[in-house]
Amino acid sequence: MLTHQTSYRVIYADTDKMGFGYHANYFRWFEIGRAEMFRHIGMSYKEIEDHGYFLPVSELHCKFLFPVQYDDLLIIETALDNTIRGGIKFDYTVSCENTSRPLARGYTRHAFLDKSGKVVRPPEFFTRLIRQQSGFAE
Repeated sequence: MLTHQTSYRVIYADTDKMGFGYHANYFRWFEIGRAEMFRHIGMSYKEIEDHGYFLPVSELHCKFLFPVQYDDLLIIETALDNTIRGGIKFDYTVSCENTSRPLARGYTRHAFLDKSGKVVRPPEFFTRLIRQQSGFAE
């Protein structure tokens, strides 16, 4: 399974009135993890768009386990689920660097769209890149 970790420091604007991470920000942190994974494997999301493909979110989920607080250094682990064929799915675990305890787990599913907005299978250049990064031979 292809995985990547990136870090993010929680700022005041990420928290709610109670001082905990605002729930909608978890999906932003998932996006940070996903974007950094793309860069790590050698192709930014912008480059995918430049090839004429888009990856809109079709489904998302987050299970909150423990609260995030201001100044926590988050470790966002992103894993590519290779079992999905018609699109792409990423699994996420958000942990705190100080405790290594999972704070949230979730996933996002994405469709591949071409320039005309038609749902298509993942393009060959993308699947080839994933196979290479996952250690599978061509």
